[in-house]
Amino acid sequence: MIAEQVDIRAIRGHFTFPEQGRIVTNNAASTQPPRELVALYERLAPGYENVHRGQSDASQRMTALFEEAYDTIAQFIGAPGRASIALYRNTTEAINAVMYSLLTQFRDGDNVITTTMEHNSNYVPWYGMCREILPRFGRRVEYRLARFDPDTGQLDLDHLASLIDVRTKLVCVTGASNFLGTRTPLKAIRALADASGYQQPDGERRSHLLVDGAQLVPGSFVDVQALGADYLAFSFHKMLAPFGIGVLYAKEHLLASSLPFLYGGDMIAEGRVFPHRVDYNELPWKYAAGTPNILGTIISAQAPRLLLDLALTPDRPVYFGTARPLNRTTIQDAMDRVCRWNQQLTRYALDGWPLSVGSPSTAPATRRGAPRWSRSTWPGVTQSAWPTP
Repeated sequence: MIAEQVDIRAIRGHFTFPEQGRIVTNNAASTQPPRELVALYERLAPGYENVHRGQSDASQRMTALFEEAYDTIAQFIGAPGRASIALYRNTTEAINAVMYSLLTQFRDGDNVITTTMEHNSNYVPWYGMCREILPRFGRRVEYRLARFDPDTGQLDLDHLASLIDVRTKLVCVTGASNFLGTRTPLKAIRALADASGYQQPDGERRSHLLVDGAQLVPGSFVDVQALGADYLAFSFHKMLAPFGIGVLYAKEHLLASSLPFLYGGDMIAEGRVFPHRVDYNELPWKYAAGTPNILGTIISAQAPRLLLDLALTPDRPVYFGTARPLNRTTIQDAMDRVCRWNQQLTRYALDGWPLSVGSPSTAPATRRGAPRWSRSTWPGVTQSAWPTP
Protein backbone atom coordinates (compact mmCIF):
# COMPACT_ATOMS: atom_id res chain seq x y z
CA MET A 1 0.00 0.00 0.00
CA ILE A 2 1.35 3.43 -0.90
CA ALA A 3 1.01 6.45 1.35
CA GLU A 4 -1.71 8.08 -0.80
CA GLN A 5 -4.05 5.19 -0.01
CA VAL A 6 -4.01 5.93 3.69
CA ASP A 7 -6.27 8.76 4.76
CA ILE A 8 -4.40 9.75 7.90
CA ARG A 9 -6.65 12.69 8.70
CA ALA A 10 -9.78 10.57 8.43
CA ILE A 11 -8.31 7.89 10.66
CA ARG A 12 -7.04 10.40 13.20
CA GLY A 13 -10.54 11.80 13.54
CA HIS A 14 -11.74 8.52 15.05
CA PHE A 15 -9.57 9.04 18.16
CA THR A 16 -9.58 11.56 20.97
CA PHE A 17 -5.94 11.47 22.06
CA PRO A 18 -4.64 13.74 19.23
CA GLU A 19 -6.85 16.51 20.60
CA GLN A 20 -4.88 16.32 23.84
CA GLY A 21 -1.56 16.70 22.06
CA ARG A 22 -0.51 13.15 22.89
CA ILE A 23 1.84 11.11 20.73
CA VAL A 24 1.13 7.43 21.28
CA THR A 25 4.04 5.08 20.60
CA ASN A 26 3.13 1.95 22.55
CA ASN A 27 0.43 0.28 20.48
CA ALA A 28 2.21 -3.03 20.99
CA ALA A 29 1.13 -2.94 24.64
CA SER A 30 -2.38 -1.48 24.22
CA THR A 31 -3.97 0.51 21.44
CA GLN A 32 -6.01 3.65 21.98
CA PRO A 33 -9.80 3.16 21.89
CA PRO A 34 -11.64 4.90 19.04
CA ARG A 35 -14.58 7.18 19.75
CA GLU A 36 -17.04 4.69 18.28
CA LEU A 37 -16.23 1.91 20.76
CA VAL A 38 -16.46 4.22 23.77
CA ALA A 39 -19.76 5.59 22.50
CA LEU A 40 -21.06 2.08 21.86
CA TYR A 41 -20.65 1.28 25.55
CA GLU A 42 -22.79 4.28 26.44
CA ARG A 43 -25.47 3.20 23.97
CA LEU A 44 -25.58 -0.39 25.18
CA ALA A 45 -25.47 0.29 28.91
CA PRO A 46 -29.13 1.39 29.33
CA GLY A 47 -30.31 -1.95 27.87
CA TYR A 48 -27.88 -4.10 29.83
CA GLU A 49 -29.10 -7.45 31.13
CA ASN A 50 -27.56 -10.80 31.86
CA VAL A 51 -27.33 -13.39 29.09
CA HIS A 52 -28.62 -16.94 28.77
CA ARG A 53 -30.63 -16.65 31.97
CA GLY A 54 -33.35 -14.04 31.54
CA GLN A 55 -36.82 -13.91 30.00
CA SER A 56 -37.00 -10.14 29.53
CA ASP A 57 -36.75 -8.53 26.12
CA ALA A 58 -33.56 -6.80 27.24
CA SER A 59 -31.97 -10.13 28.19
CA GLN A 60 -32.96 -11.67 24.87
CA ARG A 61 -31.49 -8.75 22.92
CA MET A 62 -28.29 -8.79 24.96
CA THR A 63 -27.96 -12.55 24.50
CA ALA A 64 -28.32 -12.18 20.73
CA LEU A 65 -25.61 -9.49 20.60
CA PHE A 66 -23.37 -11.53 22.88
CA GLU A 67 -23.64 -14.64 20.72
CA GLU A 68 -23.17 -12.62 17.52
CA ALA A 69 -19.87 -11.41 18.99
CA TYR A 70 -18.55 -14.98 19.01
CA ASP A 71 -19.53 -15.34 15.35
CA THR A 72 -17.68 -12.15 14.41
CA ILE A 73 -14.53 -13.27 16.23
CA ALA A 74 -14.62 -16.66 14.50
CA GLN A 75 -15.08 -15.03 11.09
CA PHE A 76 -12.23 -12.59 11.62
CA ILE A 77 -9.64 -15.34 12.19
CA GLY A 78 -11.17 -17.87 9.79
CA ALA A 79 -12.40 -20.29 12.44
CA PRO A 80 -15.14 -22.76 11.46
CA GLY A 81 -17.60 -21.22 13.93
CA ARG A 82 -18.28 -20.02 17.46
CA ALA A 83 -17.75 -23.51 18.90
CA SER A 84 -14.01 -23.03 18.41
CA ILE A 85 -13.88 -19.83 20.48
CA ALA A 86 -13.38 -19.39 24.23
CA LEU A 87 -13.12 -15.94 25.79
CA TYR A 88 -10.95 -14.89 28.71
CA ARG A 89 -9.57 -11.61 30.09
CA ASN A 90 -6.46 -11.51 27.93
CA THR A 91 -3.92 -13.60 26.03
CA THR A 92 -2.17 -14.55 29.26
CA GLU A 93 -5.30 -16.06 30.76
CA ALA A 94 -6.11 -17.84 27.49
CA ILE A 95 -2.69 -19.54 27.49
CA ASN A 96 -3.12 -20.45 31.15
CA ALA A 97 -6.50 -21.95 30.24
CA VAL A 98 -4.77 -24.27 27.77
CA MET A 99 -2.21 -25.25 30.40
CA TYR A 100 -4.82 -26.08 33.04
CA SER A 101 -7.08 -27.86 30.54
CA LEU A 102 -4.21 -30.12 29.43
CA LEU A 103 -2.74 -30.54 32.91
CA THR A 104 -4.12 -34.03 33.50
CA GLN A 105 -3.14 -35.21 30.01
CA PHE A 106 0.61 -34.82 30.46
CA ARG A 107 2.28 -38.15 31.18
CA ASP A 108 5.43 -38.82 33.14
CA GLY A 109 8.36 -38.25 30.75
CA ASP A 110 6.52 -35.89 28.39
CA ASN A 111 7.88 -32.52 27.40
CA VAL A 112 6.55 -29.16 26.23
CA ILE A 113 8.56 -26.82 24.03
CA THR A 114 8.56 -23.05 23.93
CA THR A 115 11.19 -20.51 22.82
CA THR A 116 13.39 -17.74 24.16
CA MET A 117 11.52 -15.33 21.85
CA GLU A 118 8.35 -15.50 23.89
CA HIS A 119 6.52 -13.00 26.03
CA ASN A 120 6.80 -14.42 29.53
CA SER A 121 3.09 -15.34 29.38
CA ASN A 122 3.97 -18.13 26.95
CA TYR A 123 6.84 -19.35 29.10
CA VAL A 124 5.93 -18.93 32.77
CA PRO A 125 2.74 -21.10 32.62
CA TRP A 126 4.80 -24.01 31.25
CA TYR A 127 7.57 -23.38 33.75
CA GLY A 128 5.01 -23.39 36.55
CA MET A 129 3.37 -26.54 35.27
CA CYS A 130 6.64 -28.46 34.94
CA ARG A 131 8.47 -27.14 37.99
CA GLU A 132 5.72 -26.38 40.52
CA ILE A 133 2.41 -28.11 39.74
CA LEU A 134 3.00 -31.54 38.20
CA PRO A 135 5.87 -32.49 40.59
CA ARG A 136 3.35 -32.32 43.43
CA PHE A 137 1.48 -35.16 41.70
CA GLY A 138 4.64 -37.17 41.13
CA ARG A 139 4.84 -36.47 37.41
CA ARG A 140 8.00 -35.33 35.69
CA VAL A 141 7.42 -33.23 32.59
CA GLU A 142 10.21 -31.21 31.02
CA TYR A 143 9.99 -27.79 29.41
CA ARG A 144 12.49 -27.12 26.64
CA LEU A 145 13.52 -23.76 25.20
CA ALA A 146 14.35 -23.26 21.53
CA ARG A 147 16.78 -20.42 20.92
CA PHE A 148 16.83 -17.66 18.34
CA ASP A 149 19.66 -16.16 16.28
CA PRO A 150 20.72 -12.91 18.03
CA ASP A 151 22.09 -11.52 14.75
CA THR A 152 18.86 -11.89 12.79
CA GLY A 153 16.19 -12.17 15.47
CA GLN A 154 14.88 -15.31 13.75
CA LEU A 155 13.92 -18.53 15.46
CA ASP A 156 16.57 -21.24 15.17
CA LEU A 157 14.51 -23.90 13.40
CA ASP A 158 17.30 -26.46 13.52
CA HIS A 159 17.51 -26.12 17.28
CA LEU A 160 13.74 -26.37 17.58
CA ALA A 161 13.74 -29.51 15.45
CA SER A 162 16.41 -31.06 17.68
CA LEU A 163 14.23 -30.55 20.76
CA ILE A 164 11.05 -32.11 19.37
CA ASP A 165 10.75 -35.84 19.91
CA VAL A 166 8.17 -38.58 20.37
CA ARG A 167 7.39 -37.31 23.90
CA THR A 168 6.66 -33.71 22.87
CA LYS A 169 2.98 -33.16 23.62
CA LEU A 170 2.87 -29.45 22.83
CA VAL A 171 4.91 -26.85 20.96
CA CYS A 172 4.24 -23.26 22.07
CA VAL A 173 5.53 -20.42 19.94
CA THR A 174 4.87 -16.75 19.35
CA GLY A 175 3.49 -15.68 16.00
CA ALA A 176 5.30 -12.33 16.24
CA SER A 177 7.73 -11.63 19.04
CA ASN A 178 6.76 -8.76 21.32
CA PHE A 179 10.39 -7.74 21.92
CA LEU A 180 12.11 -8.74 18.68
CA GLY A 181 9.25 -7.92 16.36
CA THR A 182 10.18 -10.83 14.10
CA ARG A 183 7.65 -13.35 12.93
CA THR A 184 8.13 -17.08 13.23
CA PRO A 185 7.77 -19.52 10.29
CA LEU A 186 4.58 -21.08 11.57
CA LYS A 187 4.06 -23.46 8.63
CA ALA A 188 7.53 -24.92 9.12
CA ILE A 189 6.94 -25.21 12.86
CA ARG A 190 3.61 -26.89 12.21
CA ALA A 191 5.37 -29.46 9.99
CA LEU A 192 7.95 -30.20 12.70
CA ALA A 193 5.20 -30.69 15.30
CA ASP A 194 3.22 -32.92 12.95
CA ALA A 195 6.20 -35.22 12.49
CA SER A 196 6.91 -35.84 16.18
CA GLY A 197 4.87 -39.04 16.49
CA TYR A 198 3.57 -38.16 19.98
CA GLN A 199 0.40 -40.11 20.72
CA GLN A 200 -2.38 -37.78 21.84
CA PRO A 201 -5.37 -39.06 23.87
CA ASP A 202 -7.58 -39.09 20.75
CA GLY A 203 -5.14 -41.32 18.87
CA GLU A 204 -3.47 -38.61 16.79
CA ARG A 205 0.28 -39.08 16.51
CA ARG A 206 1.69 -35.56 16.46
CA SER A 207 2.47 -32.68 18.77
CA HIS A 208 -0.10 -29.96 19.17
CA LEU A 209 0.79 -26.38 18.29
CA LEU A 210 -0.12 -23.34 20.38
CA VAL A 211 0.47 -19.90 18.85
CA ASP A 212 0.66 -16.75 20.93
CA GLY A 213 -0.97 -14.36 18.47
CA ALA A 214 -1.09 -11.27 20.70
CA GLN A 215 1.24 -9.35 18.36
CA LEU A 216 0.30 -11.27 15.21
CA VAL A 217 -3.48 -11.08 14.87
CA PRO A 218 -3.96 -7.30 15.27
CA GLY A 219 -1.71 -6.42 12.35
CA SER A 220 -1.80 -9.42 10.01
CA PHE A 221 -4.22 -11.52 8.02
CA VAL A 222 -4.65 -14.74 9.98
CA ASP A 223 -6.53 -17.83 8.88
CA VAL A 224 -6.38 -20.40 11.65
CA GLN A 225 -7.53 -23.25 9.42
CA ALA A 226 -4.87 -22.57 6.82
CA LEU A 227 -2.32 -22.10 9.60
CA GLY A 228 -3.19 -25.45 11.13
CA ALA A 229 -2.73 -24.23 14.71
CA ASP A 230 -4.43 -26.28 17.38
CA TYR A 231 -4.58 -23.26 19.68
CA LEU A 232 -4.28 -19.52 19.02
CA ALA A 233 -4.53 -16.81 21.67
CA PHE A 234 -4.79 -13.04 21.26
CA SER A 235 -6.20 -9.94 22.96
CA PHE A 236 -8.57 -7.21 21.84
CA HIS A 237 -6.88 -4.53 23.95
CA LYS A 238 -4.13 -4.59 21.30
CA MET A 239 -6.75 -4.16 18.59
CA LEU A 240 -8.59 -0.94 19.48
CA ALA A 241 -10.95 -2.36 22.12
CA PRO A 242 -10.87 -0.69 25.56
CA PHE A 243 -11.88 -3.85 27.39
CA GLY A 244 -10.10 -6.86 28.85
CA ILE A 245 -11.20 -9.55 26.42
CA GLY A 246 -8.80 -12.27 25.33
CA VAL A 247 -9.56 -14.94 22.76
CA LEU A 248 -8.62 -18.57 22.68
CA TYR A 249 -9.22 -20.34 19.42
CA ALA A 250 -8.93 -24.12 19.59
CA LYS A 251 -9.94 -26.91 17.29
CA GLU A 252 -13.44 -27.90 18.25
CA HIS A 253 -12.63 -31.52 19.08
CA LEU A 254 -9.96 -30.35 21.52
CA LEU A 255 -12.37 -28.05 23.34
CA ALA A 256 -14.98 -30.79 23.40
CA SER A 257 -12.63 -33.37 24.93
CA SER A 258 -10.65 -31.14 27.32
CA LEU A 259 -11.54 -30.24 30.88
CA PRO A 260 -12.70 -26.67 31.50
CA PHE A 261 -10.37 -24.17 33.12
CA LEU A 262 -13.13 -22.61 35.27
CA TYR A 263 -16.24 -24.25 36.70
CA GLY A 264 -19.74 -23.05 37.55
CA GLY A 265 -22.35 -20.69 36.16
CA ASP A 266 -23.02 -20.58 32.44
CA MET A 267 -20.69 -23.48 31.69
CA ILE A 268 -23.22 -25.86 33.21
CA ALA A 269 -25.97 -27.31 31.03
CA GLU A 270 -29.30 -25.90 32.19
CA GLY A 271 -30.82 -27.99 34.96
CA ARG A 272 -28.05 -30.61 34.77
CA VAL A 273 -26.52 -30.45 38.25
CA PHE A 274 -27.10 -33.59 40.32
CA PRO A 275 -25.60 -35.00 43.54
CA HIS A 276 -23.54 -37.53 41.59
CA ARG A 277 -23.22 -35.98 38.12
CA VAL A 278 -22.81 -32.60 36.44
CA ASP A 279 -23.29 -32.05 32.70
CA TYR A 280 -21.43 -29.24 30.98
CA ASN A 281 -22.92 -26.84 28.49
CA GLU A 282 -22.44 -27.14 24.75
CA LEU A 283 -19.59 -25.31 23.05
CA PRO A 284 -18.61 -22.54 23.29
CA TRP A 285 -20.47 -21.95 26.58
CA LYS A 286 -18.66 -24.88 28.22
CA TYR A 287 -15.79 -22.41 28.62
CA ALA A 288 -17.90 -19.46 29.79
CA ALA A 289 -18.02 -19.90 33.57
CA GLY A 290 -19.99 -17.44 35.68
CA THR A 291 -21.37 -14.21 34.29
CA PRO A 292 -19.13 -13.13 31.41
CA ASN A 293 -17.91 -9.65 30.51
CA ILE A 294 -21.00 -9.13 28.39
CA LEU A 295 -20.59 -5.54 27.23
CA GLY A 296 -16.84 -6.00 26.87
CA THR A 297 -17.41 -8.99 24.61
CA ILE A 298 -19.96 -7.24 22.43
CA ILE A 299 -17.85 -4.10 22.04
CA SER A 300 -14.58 -5.99 21.55
CA ALA A 301 -16.11 -7.96 18.70
CA GLN A 302 -16.97 -4.66 17.03
CA ALA A 303 -13.27 -3.68 17.16
CA PRO A 304 -12.22 -5.83 14.16
CA ARG A 305 -15.25 -4.51 12.27
CA LEU A 306 -14.11 -0.97 12.94
CA LEU A 307 -10.55 -1.95 12.03
CA LEU A 308 -11.76 -3.09 8.60
CA ASP A 309 -13.55 0.21 8.14
CA LEU A 310 -10.47 2.23 9.13
CA ALA A 311 -8.34 0.25 6.70
CA LEU A 312 -10.75 0.36 3.77
CA THR A 313 -13.27 3.19 4.20
CA PRO A 314 -12.26 5.45 7.11
CA ASP A 315 -14.75 8.13 6.06
CA ARG A 316 -17.81 5.86 6.32
CA PRO A 317 -18.79 2.76 8.32
CA VAL A 318 -19.49 -0.44 6.43
CA TYR A 319 -18.99 -3.21 8.99
CA PHE A 320 -18.96 -1.41 12.33
CA GLY A 321 -22.24 -1.53 14.24
CA THR A 322 -23.58 -4.39 12.15
CA ALA A 323 -23.70 -8.17 12.13
CA ARG A 324 -22.80 -8.21 8.46
CA PRO A 325 -20.79 -11.36 7.60
CA LEU A 326 -17.07 -10.76 7.22
CA ASN A 327 -15.76 -11.93 3.87
CA ARG A 328 -12.30 -13.52 3.95
CA THR A 329 -11.16 -11.57 0.88
CA THR A 330 -12.21 -8.29 2.48
CA ILE A 331 -10.44 -9.17 5.72
CA GLN A 332 -7.26 -10.05 3.86
CA ASP A 333 -7.37 -6.83 1.86
CA ALA A 334 -7.83 -4.75 5.00
CA MET A 335 -5.21 -6.53 7.09
CA ASP A 336 -2.69 -6.46 4.25
CA ARG A 337 -3.12 -2.68 4.21
CA VAL A 338 -2.55 -2.54 7.95
CA CYS A 339 0.56 -4.68 7.56
CA ARG A 340 1.98 -2.53 4.77
CA TRP A 341 1.31 0.65 6.71
CA ASN A 342 3.19 -0.80 9.67
CA GLN A 343 6.09 -1.58 7.35
CA GLN A 344 6.03 1.95 5.96
CA LEU A 345 6.17 3.43 9.45
CA THR A 346 9.01 1.10 10.34
CA ARG A 347 11.08 2.08 7.33
CA TYR A 348 10.44 5.74 8.09
CA ALA A 349 11.55 5.27 11.69
CA LEU A 350 14.68 3.31 10.81
CA ASP A 351 15.71 5.70 8.06
CA GLY A 352 15.37 8.64 10.43
CA TRP A 353 17.03 7.06 13.44
CA PRO A 354 20.44 8.72 13.96
CA LEU A 355 23.26 6.25 14.37
CA SER A 356 24.87 8.59 16.86
CA VAL A 357 21.94 8.05 19.21
CA GLY A 358 21.89 4.28 18.84
CA SER A 359 18.82 2.06 19.02
CA PRO A 360 17.12 0.02 21.75
CA SER A 361 19.90 -2.48 21.10
CA THR A 362 22.60 -1.70 18.53
CA ALA A 363 21.87 0.66 15.66
CA PRO A 364 24.21 -0.96 13.10
CA ALA A 365 22.63 -4.36 13.67
CA THR A 366 19.19 -2.80 13.46
CA ARG A 367 19.97 -1.16 10.14
CA ARG A 368 21.13 -4.50 8.76
CA GLY A 369 17.66 -5.81 9.60
CA ALA A 370 18.63 -7.50 12.86
CA PRO A 371 16.06 -6.31 15.42
CA ARG A 372 17.93 -7.24 18.56
CA TRP A 373 15.82 -6.91 21.71
CA SER A 374 13.66 -4.16 20.30
CA ARG A 375 9.91 -3.59 20.76
CA SER A 376 9.56 -2.07 17.29
CA THR A 377 7.86 -3.42 14.20
CA TRP A 378 10.30 -4.58 11.55
CA PRO A 379 10.13 -4.90 7.76
CA GLY A 380 8.06 -7.91 6.83
CA VAL A 381 6.73 -8.00 10.39
CA THR A 382 3.59 -6.70 12.01
CA GLN A 383 3.54 -6.12 15.73
CA SER A 384 0.71 -3.79 16.64
CA ALA A 385 -2.79 -3.01 15.47
CA TRP A 386 -3.48 -0.15 13.13
CA PRO A 387 -1.00 2.52 14.23
CA THR A 388 -2.99 5.57 15.18
CA PRO A 389 -0.85 8.40 13.75
